[in-house]
Amino acid sequence: MTNKKGDQESPKALANSTSQSATQRVPPPETSEAIHTRFRVIAAFWAVIIFLGFPIWWKTTSIYRAHLPIQEMVDWDDGKICRPVFPLEIHVATPQMQISESQHLLRTTQHTLDDLNEFAAHHLRLKPVNDTSASTPDEEHNVDAIGNAVEEGAEIALTVRVLSQEGLVSPRSELHADTTQLDVFYPPNHVPLPSSSNPPLSAFIAKELQGLYSEEKATIGHILSGETAGFDSESISRRLRRSMKYADTYHLSFSLFTPGPAPSSWDIENAVKEYLSPLLHAFAPISNFTIDTQVQLYATFSPMAPPPVYDEGEAAWTLRKEDLSAFINAAEWPLNPSIGSGPTLNFILYVPAPSQSPLVVKENRASSWIVPQWGGVYLLNPTLLTDQSGQSNPPYLTHESLRPAFMTFSHQLLTLLGTPTTPASLPLRLQTLTRVRAATLLLSASSTMGSLARLTESLPSIPIPATVASSVSTTLSHLSATCSYLRDGRFAAALASARVAETEAERSFFEKSMVGQVYFPDEHKVAVYLPLLGPIGVPLLVSLLKEVKRMIARRKANKAPAASN
Repeated sequence: MTNKKGDQESPKALANSTSQSATQRVPPPETSEAIHTRFRVIAAFWAVIIFLGFPIWWKTTSIYRAHLPIQEMVDWDDGKICRPVFPLEIHVATPQMQISESQHLLRTTQHTLDDLNEFAAHHLRLKPVNDTSASTPDEEHNVDAIGNAVEEGAEIALTVRVLSQEGLVSPRSELHADTTQLDVFYPPNHVPLPSSSNPPLSAFIAKELQGLYSEEKATIGHILSGETAGFDSESISRRLRRSMKYADTYHLSFSLFTPGPAPSSWDIENAVKEYLSPLLHAFAPISNFTIDTQVQLYATFSPMAPPPVYDEGEAAWTLRKEDLSAFINAAEWPLNPSIGSGPTLNFILYVPAPSQSPLVVKENRASSWIVPQWGGVYLLNPTLLTDQSGQSNPPYLTHESLRPAFMTFSHQLLTLLGTPTTPASLPLRLQTLTRVRAATLLLSASSTMGSLARLTESLPSIPIPATVASSVSTTLSHLSATCSYLRDGRFAAALASARVAETEAERSFFEKSMVGQVYFPDEHKVAVYLPLLGPIGVPLLVSLLKEVKRMIARRKANKAPAASN
């Protein structure tokens, strides 16, 4: 029976109706077989994920990281494994002295050298020998282009011949410009007595030897520790800043530029052969060179560069020193920054028009200058090269007219390659360059090893291929060999070994697969995986949680009757 008040049913009738409909919606209880089937389906999905999917994903996405000797690499960078030393073996020949006098002279000279030396890593070792002239034909096959002994053992850095000469008041020295020989002449009464502890001749020889290697010591000290005791540190720093980074091969580009139609050709082949080839041959143990040439007519100044100004006092067209950096018209002149694998050194021979000749630098009337770490420029003023009318440049430059330019280019090349300015002997300067380059490459490769170790430690997600591990092993091996060669005084071998170490270190640090992963952080991986795994993982996870809750509830229900009993 229902009581109506308007359109609403009584509360009692509404409750009965709701109870009846709820009773009808209750699903039938699941059978144990259905529960077990659902459990097995969920377990099967998770089993496939855990035992098949996850291992495959781990295998296909794992990053291979070859083992690297991190601590050893860091120790090389910190200088804990090798402290470079440079023992120079100097042979001293005293053909006009008795054996006892010669031994006493060497002993006292060595003591004086040791007292004067303020840089322990670089020291001179005197060794007595028979009278050996550095220019005898019998020994030419035992000495290479820079004066280093080819045979095994310590290289002979210098040969000192101590000779008696009548008419001298005090000792004097003479350094051969084209060999590694120093002649010391002394008065006959300056033969050191066995009782003298510091004879004047010993002091003179020690002072001369110190002077020969003062710049080398300062340069090596600046490279190793930044100190240049006993030498102008500013000049050392300036020379190192102007020089090119060491390379196995340099490319030399010689260019003839002129603002008009002439000169249109030059005898460059004979000029290079006569004026430059001997220097390049002397450099062969240090670096190799390739050469190309070009001629560019109507090569005008850059519109942005200030034009030359005529100076009546100097009677010449002048360029200000601060404007020299804008002299090269890089936009229109065909100057390649790099040709081949090695760095390029550009040497420009500019022949100004007769209407703007002579052309010089205003401040010092120089006709050449160096562009640091790039090349050099020489202004060949055509005042003496014009034809009979004096109105135009000659169409052809002979190799005789190119001599001043190529003598300047040779000097500029030495500067750009980091060759020291002293001593006067070129073979000695190239020996110094060999030791300086070996020290530079040793420190550079060691620093690269330290940087690579810190990179792999800070970025555990980047791969380390087997090629990197092989290059690191080769680098460390050659670093050890370089240190050993330096200790033994075998500087040519040390440079060759340091060259390999630097090449392998650079190859390992700039491995393509490693560089690419540096810019792919873990956040990118999460952004890639979430859209793929979200729709699949959420249903599986929810079903697993429901099944776990059902199992827990069932276990509690089973425990309740047992507790009541």
